[in-house]
Amino acid sequence: MKPMRNLTTKTTSKEVLRSHCPVNYGVEIFGDRWSLLIIRDIVFIGKKTYGEFLKSEEGIATNILASRLALLEEQGILSKAPSPTDKRKDFYTLTEKGRDLIPILLNIILWSARHDAKSYALPDKDFFVRLRQNPVQVSDEVKELVRNGGCVFPESQE
Repeated sequence: MKPMRNLTTKTTSKEVLRSHCPVNYGVEIFGDRWSLLIIRDIVFIGKKTYGEFLKSEEGIATNILASRLALLEEQGILSKAPSPTDKRKDFYTLTEKGRDLIPILLNIILWSARHDAKSYALPDKDFFVRLRQNPVQVSDEVKELVRNGGCVFPESQE
């Protein structure tokens, strides 16, 4: 009789993985769409609070948002600190481990721009031209920008 495997859930704090395959690890830690969209909102738009994430175009449910923020914090991808101006709000920022996901996000963007005819990644926009030409340099620049509290498209903030 085979021993039963422990399966991880998105709400548990136990780090029990289905397997230690590198692809599985990534998928279990940051691979659901909501987690990636939260990271996207931090990197590209500069969102920092629960309320800002809630306003995203994709319409995340409140319970899912709370769960994903907790999971990303628990996994060391996000850090949470009280807002300096309003102690009732928390600010979420990417940790170094979280910033290491930026090249993956940028590669998803390149892939999507190539295969989605309605992609928001405009072929003539300077950022996307530079990204296609030199993804490693742009990735390093974006990581530094986010490390210093910035975002790629600050004019997009709501």
